[in-house]
Amino acid sequence: MARYAMVIDLHRCTGCGACIIGCKQENNLSEGKSWSSKITQTSGKFPNLRYHYRPTLCNHCEKPPCARGCPTRAMYKAKNGFVLHNPSKCIGCRFCIATCPYGVISYNWHKPHREWDNKNGVIPGCTFSPSELVKLTSGEGLPYLNPEKARTVESISPMGVVEKCTFCHHRVVVGQDPYCVDVCPSRARIFGDMDDPNSEVNELIAQHQGAGLKENLGTRPKVKYIRDYNSRRI
Repeated sequence: MARYAMVIDLHRCTGCGACIIGCKQENNLSEGKSWSSKITQTSGKFPNLRYHYRPTLCNHCEKPPCARGCPTRAMYKAKNGFVLHNPSKCIGCRFCIATCPYGVISYNWHKPHREWDNKNGVIPGCTFSPSELVKLTSGEGLPYLNPEKARTVESISPMGVVEKCTFCHHRVVVGQDPYCVDVCPSRARIFGDMDDPNSEVNELIAQHQGAGLKENLGTRPKVKYIRDYNSRRI
């Protein structure tokens, strides 16, 4: 069985945020939720400034502390190496959040997409309210609900549980790349099997000495960064 990993080429990354927006769209994320994010740093002094971007997401660690500490095994490591979450087993204790050294797990304090329950239009009698729009577009659920995600995991995580990146498990099991890989305009993200010595991810990691975040902690993250950011002066 494949052991998947993602390589992020910082030389190609432009910090455009397409991965962040694409992830929200593909995974039905509520307002304010981001499974894919980025660290932005600046260096130098004006007018010789440089911006450095480092995209971040769940690292799907070989030794995930979030899964080891979960009392109900709601957070678990699947056979293919994915670190996944079962909302039906989650009791909302947030121990996984406390043990994750990367800060990529979030908690649902409110009902997901509660803004679509709003019955007030912007202009009364003229514009549709969010709830009216839901009924007119689908009759149930949300206008942009992605039904494909429900093939392997719960489509939308309910209130009172945690959630995080799944490496788009629902896409990978049918032979597709994670959506953030597909939407990256500069092809800065490469996804593949670490157990295949001829895979592109292994070739890139070996060629550029790819490394993950906080590898000194022994989590063995499967998101690897190569090369340096291609900074630009402004």
